Amino acid sequence: MMLPGTIYLLVNNYLPMFGTVIAFKSIDYSKGILHSPWVGFTNFKFLFKTSDAWTITRNTILYNALFITITPVIAVTFAILLNEVRNRFAARYYQSVMFLPYFLSAVVVGYLGYSMLSTEFGFINTHVLEPLGFDAVAWYSEPKYWPFILPIVYIWKNIGYSTVIYLAAVIGIDNEYYEAALMDGASKWRQAISITLPQIRPIIIILMLLAVGHILNADFGLFYQVPLDAGVLYPTTNVIDTYVYRALITLGDIGMSSAAGLYQSAVGFVLVLGVNLIVRKINKENALF
Repeated sequence: MMLPGTIYLLVNNYLPMFGTVIAFKSIDYSKGILHSPWVGFTNFKFLFKTSDAWTITRNTILYNALFITITPVIAVTFAILLNEVRNRFAARYYQSVMFLPYFLSAVVVGYLGYSMLSTEFGFINTHVLEPLGFDAVAWYSEPKYWPFILPIVYIWKNIGYSTVIYLAAVIGIDNEYYEAALMDGASKWRQAISITLPQIRPIIIILMLLAVGHILNADFGLFYQVPLDAGVLYPTTNVIDTYVYRALITLGDIGMSSAAGLYQSAVGFVLVLGVNLIVRKINKENALF
């Protein structure tokens, strides 16, 4: 029974690891990967020696740190609230409405964002700001707004997926705990703090550990499609993934893009080990391994 899953894992996750050698070569298509000249760590230099190195690293880490922090808080809150909805039809409706944005492509989300933020025709300018007497805002020309816009879009698109995972964990809690708490006069708030959160803490920690491993991997669609690749917004929207993509399109050097991917994976691996070690020292039962 394990054989199909094992084969899938080997073919899709382990065999492609051979491609990491590309990060250390200057690829010559006429010679192939194995016979292309070895250049060592030269491909990694473009990530660290460029003038944008600090900006893209800062943006990637800060945005992902924010996402890792706020996603569990909001998702767990929604999961607890959905668990209190007793009407089956209403519960399914709310779950579907929250989950739907997760399936939308980044291109669709980008144009939905444009319909809201367009200077001339956007909903916010034409139906919110101007009726209140405020001047229209050129959202795609002002980098200062995007540290707030991008997290809002990210939460709107992804919170449904996280909520469903936490909701499954909440539903799995034995009702006897709540019945005993109700007999003792515990309020809903006290039940959530004293029963729900401790019971789902392991799944919260595991998901956060996995998220930490991707702290240098940004959501490409979010940072490229939603700002519509506006150059003026690069100071607050440019991350490692979008920078590497633009460099690949401009230079066509797959060695540099492979080096960036290896760098992101290596740092993520070290971070997962480090954070898991800290969790293990605090409570072994909550550690990932």
